[in-house]
Amino acid sequence: MKKADKVKKIQEILDSLYPETPIPLDHSNLFTLLIAVLLSAQTTDKKVNEITPSLFALGDNPKDLGSHSIVEIEEKISKLGLYRNKAKNIHKLCAILLDKHEGKVPESFEDLEALPGVGHKTASVVMSQGFGHPAFPVDTHIHRLAYRWGLSNGSNVVQTEADLKKAFTSETWNKLHLQIIFFGREHCPARGHVPSKCPICNWAGIKKRLDAEHNKKNTKKKTSKKSKNKS
Repeated sequence: MKKADKVKKIQEILDSLYPETPIPLDHSNLFTLLIAVLLSAQTTDKKVNEITPSLFALGDNPKDLGSHSIVEIEEKISKLGLYRNKAKNIHKLCAILLDKHEGKVPESFEDLEALPGVGHKTASVVMSQGFGHPAFPVDTHIHRLAYRWGLSNGSNVVQTEADLKKAFTSETWNKLHLQIIFFGREHCPARGHVPSKCPICNWAGIKKRLDAEHNKKNTKKKTSKKSKNKS
């Protein structure tokens, strides 16, 4: 199958499965979206949604939230990974927004990525989901699926983003990145993945890559069992 035909079919399947793509992180404005995305690093959206009501009770804008100490912010997000660094970044971020951006979330990649704790992926989410600009945020899930489906070589997330942007038209990017995330969670997970039962991997998956992934997991299991037996 030609790559163009594969891309078209994948798009059709995702559109049929996920015609609506609600933003998975709860938020009430651009600022709370930015903070929620920042907090989602190395944790789940579900866990972030569990703690943000308490955090945003301190303030849903940089002036109010930033008026609280780092320790107070830490207490609200202590159930998340890297919470101490995240609390420091949030506190600094609030100050920078007030000092340099009149308390508003900036509408550019350059300004967003200059904020503490905000990398390209976080900036891409805010630009696409918050401002509606075409962007293709690539997390580990999208990176994994693009490799499985032969849409990228899997070298790194930067290359995956570039490859996906070439494969799909820009007007689909904002919706597509959420569709792939939803699909990965429901049909194409990192663990317990059965390619033959996956609506896309069962025909688009690169067999060599899927086999290598399967063998790698089995090797890890065997190594883990040997370690347990020795102990």
